[in-house]
Amino acid sequence: MLTSLRASLARSISGQMFYGWIILVVASLIMFGTGPGQSHLIGLFFDPISQELGLSRTSIAAAYGSATLFAALLLPQMGKLVDRHGPATMLSIIAFGLGAFAIFFSFATGWIYLAIGFAGLRFLGQGSLTLSCANMTSQWFDKKRGFALGLMSLGFPISIALHPPLVQWLIETVGWREAWIWLGISTWIMLIPPILLFLYSRPSDIGLRPDGEAALKEGDAPPPAIVGYTRAEALSMRAFYLLVGGIASLSMLVTSLHVEYTGILKSHGLDGQTAATMFTISGISAAIFMPIVGRLLDILPTKWMFFGGLWVQAASLLAITFATDLPSAILFAVIFGLNNAVTMTYVGFMWPKYFGRKHLGSIQGTGQMFIIFGASIGPIPLGFALDTWGEYDTMLRLLAIIPIAISVVVALAMPHPKMPEPDGQAPA
Repeated sequence: MLTSLRASLARSISGQMFYGWIILVVASLIMFGTGPGQSHLIGLFFDPISQELGLSRTSIAAAYGSATLFAALLLPQMGKLVDRHGPATMLSIIAFGLGAFAIFFSFATGWIYLAIGFAGLRFLGQGSLTLSCANMTSQWFDKKRGFALGLMSLGFPISIALHPPLVQWLIETVGWREAWIWLGISTWIMLIPPILLFLYSRPSDIGLRPDGEAALKEGDAPPPAIVGYTRAEALSMRAFYLLVGGIASLSMLVTSLHVEYTGILKSHGLDGQTAATMFTISGISAAIFMPIVGRLLDILPTKWMFFGGLWVQAASLLAITFATDLPSAILFAVIFGLNNAVTMTYVGFMWPKYFGRKHLGSIQGTGQMFIIFGASIGPIPLGFALDTWGEYDTMLRLLAIIPIAISVVVALAMPHPKMPEPDGQAPA
């Protein structure tokens, strides 16, 4: 019954518009639903967890980091599953698991339990949902991929804008444990029905072509074969390691800011409510910038877009050290919104751009493993700085050196994208 209903909906919608836009709407909703596995939401629980369980911020950050690292090691396997079964099938399983882990996390009693909960939330929310959505969008869009990924990623800044104040209210109203139960239930209600009703892994599954080109009809020549490097070929290419290094640094430093966002602003004299409001400004800014960044990725040289994105990251790290009043905090929030737009769009765009779509899940899963490893260590330097030095700013300014240094390497050594030659030879 569900299969026939899905097919009927797809036929009806495809008669009116390109079905890929429906895929984007659902994918954006899923990106919003990654919130329980994202740093901007999890970081809100650090203080109440620390107070109730008697754990230091450094200890909680270490649990978060080590769990995220463990989750990262599983992502290559998730990439293989996405290649084998398709992102649409995997998304329904992942969404159910994320809701279950959110409820599981509400029963945390100590450091080990926290680490297990963090691992599940990060693997399923921040890692697997994002990987699968980006993979699916890249299958449905080719020439418009950057713009499509920018639209897909809009769910993330909306999460940044809405989740922190909503979750803060939940924590204050029902406590941090019950807040996680509500997050788990809402994940199931919000994500599973549209995934089951509307998603298809590839346009060819319903007789369509990427980008809304003319649909396949009986007697038509088949579309060009999907091309791409194997994972082994990608791992032999210089571009893979430059992408991993650059995107992992973006992920690491964005995560560090998300986790300590309100703490940094409060240490500069802003009150807690004002600091939380900056999340909303960052989310709105990211939502505005994401389609723009995506469109620029489609029309400008990828190498130099990558270079510029690293400088945006450095600007965010420096700007927050000067956020000591409302105007400077708003300026930082806008820059950080652009930073989030860059990070989220680049993570999905770069892999198919450099390595093609044929083995995208396996390559993206391996790359995502390193990227989430970067995220796993992101909160630790700032937690250490607060516990040891009593302030964040010195560490933030030191961390800004990382993306600047990587941008120099990108400028000197990053090749331009090139798809496989007929003989399958991988370029340097």
